[in-house]
Amino acid sequence: MKAIMTIENLTTIEALENFIQGNQAVAFTVLGDKHERYLFIQKTLIKFRYFTLSKPDKGVLNRYIRKVTGYSRQQLTRLIKQYKEVGSIKWHPCRTNGFSTTYDKKDIKLLVEMDARHEDICGHAIKKLCERAVNKFEQREYQTLAKISVSHLYNLRKSNGYRKQRRVFTKTQARQVAIGERRKPQPNGQPGYIRIDTVHQGDLDKKKGVYHINAVDEVTQFEVVCSVEQISERYLIPVLTQMLAAFPFVLKGFHSDNGSEYINKHVCKLLKKLHIELTKSRSRHSNDNALAESKNASIVRKQFGYQHIAQKWAPLMNEFNLKYLYPYINYHRPCFFPEITTDSKGKQGKKYPYKNMMTPYEKLKSLADAKTYLKPDIHFEILDEQVMEMTDNACAELLQKERNKLFNQIFEQNKRA
Repeated sequence: MKAIMTIENLTTIEALENFIQGNQAVAFTVLGDKHERYLFIQKTLIKFRYFTLSKPDKGVLNRYIRKVTGYSRQQLTRLIKQYKEVGSIKWHPCRTNGFSTTYDKKDIKLLVEMDARHEDICGHAIKKLCERAVNKFEQREYQTLAKISVSHLYNLRKSNGYRKQRRVFTKTQARQVAIGERRKPQPNGQPGYIRIDTVHQGDLDKKKGVYHINAVDEVTQFEVVCSVEQISERYLIPVLTQMLAAFPFVLKGFHSDNGSEYINKHVCKLLKKLHIELTKSRSRHSNDNALAESKNASIVRKQFGYQHIAQKWAPLMNEFNLKYLYPYINYHRPCFFPEITTDSKGKQGKKYPYKNMMTPYEKLKSLADAKTYLKPDIHFEILDEQVMEMTDNACAELLQKERNKLFNQIFEQNKRA
């Protein structure tokens, strides 16, 4: 019967390599004490004359020591470095903290009581109160706190000893989002600067309804309405891509309120890819997005009302919007367009004369150099053919017919359910 070797009998690099690969049966015990491990590493380095070995042999010896001691490669590297610099490997136990405690439990308790009495006023005021307690009212227990720095006073408020005795909960603070520029867009008479807003189709039994995304161009009032199940990234980004592609002219600006459905990194990435500027409404300027909000009432609510519509119908409603609602409101429904006057004080006034009433498509064609605003693959000849496919009345009748068909399908199935 072949005798089993021990690690003391391993004297060559080849024997070490066989042991690491499991080809050599060797009996050994795992070293548990740090003193024993460090001593073993030092003896092994001396035994094999580590610094005279070639690089491959050093690798074999390192793997052998790591297998026996259980140390990581980084820890073994540090120990070998120590042996090279000092000539020995010694374990130095961790020293206790040499700093004495300045503010003990008694001081923290006094700080807790002081904060409770004065309802968490600023650290400067608390320090001043501690100084007054000592100097003016001779309350010697505040002597230590009277010498504290304001910054360290806040450190004590964050300590575990303080938090175990007292905690203060505040309302969620609004945070500034550095996405989009907070200003009113300036189209300067050019199309391509759209205003966008969200309309919610009601709740029922704590379940949300369909969301309508309404986008309106400021100059031409060209409008696109899309419907989504939820205003999350999964549903919103594909619909926004579809919506931006529906406008016949090149888009340059995208303005919304401060809702997180539009002011987020995903929408920002989409707009940046299309070279569209993102702006958001200013505080205390309720008319920054007034155009989109007025269209919510005159178009979206007039078409779909206020009754709850389940989210599962969003794809069908979106198909209706793009196929029937889109051509009607842009090619066959007239809109008022304002004339802006400025008085001697610089105040602007708006009038809506009847002579300026036209469809959004007619307004687009009436602009100077209108062709230059169109997308490369779109021409007015193609759009004119689409407009003349049916009369205004025929388009309105088709819209009502398809809307009734859509609502019958939705509400009949709801009755069966």
